[in-house]
Amino acid sequence: MNSGMSSEEQQLWKQWNTQQHHDVLNEIIAYYMYLVDYHSERISSHLPNNVSKDDIRSFGLLGLYDAVTKFESKRNLKFDTYASFRIKGAIMDGLRKEDWLPRSLREKTKRIERTAEQLEQQLQRTPTSKEIGKQLDLSEDEVESIVKDSLFANVLSIEEKSRTNDEFNEGIGYTIPDENAATPEDEIYQEELKQDLLDGIKGLNEREQLVIDLFYHQELTFTEIGQTLNLTTSRISQIHKKAIFTLRNVLTKIVE
Repeated sequence: MNSGMSSEEQQLWKQWNTQQHHDVLNEIIAYYMYLVDYHSERISSHLPNNVSKDDIRSFGLLGLYDAVTKFESKRNLKFDTYASFRIKGAIMDGLRKEDWLPRSLREKTKRIERTAEQLEQQLQRTPTSKEIGKQLDLSEDEVESIVKDSLFANVLSIEEKSRTNDEFNEGIGYTIPDENAATPEDEIYQEELKQDLLDGIKGLNEREQLVIDLFYHQELTFTEIGQTLNLTTSRISQIHKKAIFTLRNVLTKIVE
């Protein structure tokens, strides 16, 4: 049994491994449900308001169920780590199958991109969300929300699985040959992207930098960040959206 587990966890897994009883499965699911809640909240923060958080949670629950039934407790692997991978994967798979990004939002994204390009040529600098919104009769917050949502949609499309081949074929993110053996050119490109992103983050104000660090590096939820900074969850969301909008050129380069 994995020595990193608590006595309660070890007892649950011992019962499951010997009995495979439905009641024991329910107990294990309930014990690790916090993982579903955690990853659901983090991923939901990237999605439009029209996406049901209950649906996201349901996808995550399927991932947790899959993790429990496939996990080998005798292996030297933390279940939390294994389950987190399965939960996030199940949520992402569920989102790919749903048309969660409305057509109207896709059209607004294209309009924002065209307007941003036009303003950049006119102003000879990157336009602000307020300037773009003024051209499109959108609020500053609407522009930032749309940009954030569209970037997340791009990430999903990169990993989208092929619908024409069998179920074992992976999407474009997995069809690149020998991904682990990066060429020198790839390594240089990745280092340039990292440096560009770091430079972009340095251009954010102090509060935006802190929110980005706490969310992506420290892996706190918006609620936890709000408690840390004594701000509301909605205010943290606003700061996050503004930061992502500011970084959009670098992030777009990464996901393309």
